[in-house]
Amino acid sequence: MSISWADFVKIDLRAGTITKAEIFKEARKPSIKLWIDLGDLGIKKSSAQLAALCDPVNLIGRQVICVVNFEPKQIANFISEVLVTGFPDRENRILLSSIERLVPNGSRLF
Repeated sequence: MSISWADFVKIDLRAGTITKAEIFKEARKPSIKLWIDLGDLGIKKSSAQLAALCDPVNLIGRQVICVVNFEPKQIANFISEVLVTGFPDRENRILLSSIERLVPNGSRLF
């Protein structure tokens, strides 16, 4: 299915840096709570199913790609404000999307 450029630009993808991460014990699937610095957009929270491959301590300082214009979603007792992007590996474990070099937090992907 093809989409137009106008459709693509509706998705607001931004770079952000993880400032805090902790295991999300209340989530049904192994997840980590993330707090992400998105520059002028502020610190936003996300729940990401990364616990199978990631230690929360090792995520701090990592720059990630986030969809910032989805409606907030309640997951257990936590409100996820942005979607952190990633890809499943062969075992369906999520690997974070990465950015080749550091960019300013809040930078938009085009």
